[in-house]
Amino acid sequence: MDDTQEAIGYVLLGAGAPIVVCAVDWTGILNSAHVAWRTAMAEAAGTTPERCAVQCVHQHNAPFACLDAQKLVDAQGDLPNIMLPDFFAQCLDRLRKAIAEAIPQAVPVTHVGHGRGRVEQVASNRRINRGPDGRIVGMRGSACADPKLRELTEGLIDPDLRTVAFYSGDRAVVCCHYYAVHPMSYYGDGRASSDFPGLARKQRQAEEPDVTHIYFTGCAGNIAAGKYNDGTKPMRAILARRIYDGMVAAAKDLRREPVGEAIWKTADVLPAPRADLNAEALAAMISDRSRAVVGRNRPAFELAWLQRVEQKIPIVLSSLQINDICVLHLPGESFLEYQLRAQQLAGGRFVATAAYGDGGPWYIPVKEEYPAGGYEVSVAFCSPEVDDDLTGGMRGLLQ
Repeated sequence: MDDTQEAIGYVLLGAGAPIVVCAVDWTGILNSAHVAWRTAMAEAAGTTPERCAVQCVHQHNAPFACLDAQKLVDAQGDLPNIMLPDFFAQCLDRLRKAIAEAIPQAVPVTHVGHGRGRVEQVASNRRINRGPDGRIVGMRGSACADPKLRELTEGLIDPDLRTVAFYSGDRAVVCCHYYAVHPMSYYGDGRASSDFPGLARKQRQAEEPDVTHIYFTGCAGNIAAGKYNDGTKPMRAILARRIYDGMVAAAKDLRREPVGEAIWKTADVLPAPRADLNAEALAAMISDRSRAVVGRNRPAFELAWLQRVEQKIPIVLSSLQINDICVLHLPGESFLEYQLRAQQLAGGRFVATAAYGDGGPWYIPVKEEYPAGGYEVSVAFCSPEVDDDLTGGMRGLLQ
């Protein structure tokens, strides 16, 4: 373990039934595991799962929790664990305990603030290398050692880190930070880490111990640090400093105002699977011992999604609106375009978007990106119509 991975959140009382929002330093929480996490939060806070949002930060040296895929893997008898269900259950116990201890410490929220800080030389678009026909010919990922790919333009990004702060009088109680980039510097070495956004958050937390700082990853399905990150170990601290500088800049920009009405809204979506996903074929891949582990474990995630859709268990989108501030919670590895679209739908209001909620569908491209292919499209479990479903849900939440 290089540094701790944490689940940090807040409980908001007094706006109807309690609202619980949580960010987790894990790669993903998927399907029934995501439902279980929100249910545990609801039980501890005395509310319903629909009034609870849990978003992963998506660091890759971290657990990838899918109870359903784990059951499929367990049935084979020879595959390594996707996750450890006993450890997951322990985390839910810790979660309930933390919420139960937090509620008696509640303080009045009298003001809310929002601000922006520009982040320099972190985010870059992964899908920038295209052929004459517009199709992806090579991906610039989270780390990139190819100088030709790194010389390409940043591409479409959202350069601003957004902060939403809750105040009790003139004292900040919670600061939530939102920025869209895959949060990985180097990874795959088996060492747990909250990576560069986590290190930036921890620095702010150390400087302001009386304020709870929480970091959320925005719609970063097609956004990473590859243009500015060669994957060497010194880059983790450099990228952390750049995120930290954005947090500081957003803090200086915070505009504080009295709290008006607080509104929590939800929308259920259940996007259709890709047409080429077939349950029998996926089951055969999982049981084929001649295939590499990744060629058996990944189909378990796809089959878990098919089974979920068959069971008609929806994904819950949610938003918290206070005054002209809207915090939006979206699923999976949503493409950046959804975040930019949300800002347009909000009609000039301040929107802070957290993606990487329920990770069941994996990548969620926008409709026009499916014909371009590339890695992200190849591991998108939904049909292109997911764009209509997600956009329609966002429109209802942002009205």
